[in-house]
Amino acid sequence: MDKRWVIKVTEEEKVQSLQQELKIHPVICNLLVQRGITTYQEAKQFFRPSLDDLHDPFLMRDMEKAVKRITEAINNQERILIFGDYDVDGTTAVALMYAFFYSRYRNIDFYIPDRYKEGYGISFQGIDYAKEHQCTLMIALDCGIKANDKAAYAKELGIDLIICDHHLPGDILPDAYALLDPHRPDCSYPYKDLSGCGIGFKVVHAFAKYHDIPVEQVISYLDLVVVSIASDIVPIMGENRILAYYGLEQLNKNPRPGLKALIDITGYTPPLNISNIVFGLGPRINAAGRMDDANQAVKMLISENVDAAKNGADVLQEKNVDRKEVDKMITADALDILATDPLTPGRVSTVLRSSNWHKGVIGIVASRLLDHYYRPTIMLAEKDGMLFGSARSVKNFDIYEAIKACSDLLEQFGGHMYAAGLSMRQENFEAFRDKFDHVVRERIRPEQLIPEIEIDSTLELKDITPSFFNIVRQFAPFGPGNMEPVFISEQLMNTGRSKIVGDGHLKLAVRDSRRFTADGIAFQKGHHFPLIADGKRFDICYTIEENTFRDMTNIQLNVRDIKVNV
Repeated sequence: MDKRWVIKVTEEEKVQSLQQELKIHPVICNLLVQRGITTYQEAKQFFRPSLDDLHDPFLMRDMEKAVKRITEAINNQERILIFGDYDVDGTTAVALMYAFFYSRYRNIDFYIPDRYKEGYGISFQGIDYAKEHQCTLMIALDCGIKANDKAAYAKELGIDLIICDHHLPGDILPDAYALLDPHRPDCSYPYKDLSGCGIGFKVVHAFAKYHDIPVEQVISYLDLVVVSIASDIVPIMGENRILAYYGLEQLNKNPRPGLKALIDITGYTPPLNISNIVFGLGPRINAAGRMDDANQAVKMLISENVDAAKNGADVLQEKNVDRKEVDKMITADALDILATDPLTPGRVSTVLRSSNWHKGVIGIVASRLLDHYYRPTIMLAEKDGMLFGSARSVKNFDIYEAIKACSDLLEQFGGHMYAAGLSMRQENFEAFRDKFDHVVRERIRPEQLIPEIEIDSTLELKDITPSFFNIVRQFAPFGPGNMEPVFISEQLMNTGRSKIVGDGHLKLAVRDSRRFTADGIAFQKGHHFPLIADGKRFDICYTIEENTFRDMTNIQLNVRDIKVNV
C-alpha cells in the first residue's frame, strides 16, 4: 500500500530562538519545538527527567477523600477489594495497588472480571463478590467512569466505591464515594493523559505522602507503571515521560520477580525499551485475559517467589502461543470475507461479525486489518444473540465519536479516539454497519484513508554523525507524542554496494550529490532494487539506529519507505 509522506511544519522563529539558546544542531532544535519545547529550561526537563517534577497527587479531585477513606478502612480493619480491568493496564494497576497495600495490611483481596461472563468494567458479579466476602471498600482501577448503575448497586449494598479511571466520562458522573479521573470536568489536575495504572500510582503516592512513607518505597512500583504506559499507548510526554523514564530504569535494573520472569521468557537482553514492552511483555500479560483468566497475570505480577513467578510466566507464554494461533486464523477468515464481498471497495469502514471468532482476540485482528484495508475497523464476535466488538482507527480519526453517533443501536460502548469497545443486539448489525459507514464517510477526509508516514525533518547525510545520533537517542523513551524521529534525505544514489539480503530485504549503500555516504536497511523493500541498481535517484525516510555486526558497531539508517524518482 502506497504511503503519504507528510513533513511536520515547525515555527521557524521558535527553532532559531531555541538554537541560539542551546547552541546545538538546528535539526535537534526543530525536533524539540515540534514537541512543544521552546526554552532552555523545558529542554533541560525533557532531556533530564526528574521525579521532583511529578505533580502533587492531591491536586487530583477527590484524592484526599480517597486517601482518608482507605486510611479509615485500614484503621478499622475493614476488608478492601481491589478491582481492575482484564487488560495490561488494568492488571498492572491491580498488581501495583494490591502489592503496595498488602505489604502493610493483609485484610485485602483483588478481583479481575471474566472478559466473557462479565464483560468490560465494573461488574455486578464483582460487587456481589465484594459483598459475599464482607468487603466494605472497593477500589476500581482503569474502569468505572461510566458505571453509574454499578456505583448505585454498590451503594445499595453498603459498599463504598472509589473509582480510579482515565477514560472519558459521560454526561453524568457515577455516584461513587470518590471519583479520580483527570478527565472529569471539575478536576484541575495538570496532566490529563495518565494510564489507569498511572492513576493507581498517584493514589499510592498520595497515601505515602499522607503517612510519611519514604518515596523510594513508591518509586519501586514504576516498573509496573511503564508496562502500562507502553501497552495502553498513552502519550509519553509530560508526567508520563518521567514515569516511563524511571519505570524503564527500574525494569532494567531491579524488576519485580514476575516481570523478571517474563523478560527472561521473551529472551530480551536489557536494556529494554518501550517497543520491547509493546511487542514482548504486553502481549503475554494480555494473553491471560484474552484466552482464559486475567487473574493469572496479576498473581504472576505480585509474586515475590522466583519459582512461582517463573511458573506464572510459563503459563502466560502458553496462553500467548494459543492467542497467536487464534489470531492467525481469525485474520485469514476476516480477509477472506472482505476479499469476496463485492461491497468492500465502496466502503470507507470495515465492520465484520462471526460466531466463530474469539472475543479476546478480535481487537488485535482489527489492528491487523488496517495493514490491508486502511480504514476505521470494527470486529464483532457473536454470543447468545449479542455482538461484542473491538474498534480500531486510522490516524486522526476519532472512532469513539463515530461510534457514539450510532449509540441508538448499541447496548454499551466506551473507549478512546483510536480504540473502543462496544456491544449490540444481533438484529441491529446491518443497521449499525450501514449507519457507521455513513458517519465515517461524512467525517473522514480522503487523505485519512491513505497510510501516512510523518516525517520530522529533512537531514543531510553529512549531519548523521555519532554526536548527532547521541542526542537523538536521548529523546527516548519513545511513544505517542514523542515518536522516534523520522528523517528524509533526498536525491540519493546507489554507491554500487546496495543488494537484496534475507527474505526480500534491501541492504542500502547510498551517497548524495556531495558524495557523503550512509548505510541502511529497508525491510521488505527488495522490490525497489532494480530501479535503484539502474542508477535512478531516490528519496528515503528513515530512523537512525546502531547496528552491531562482528563486534563492530556503526550508525545505520532503518529505512521506512523509498520513493524512486522515475
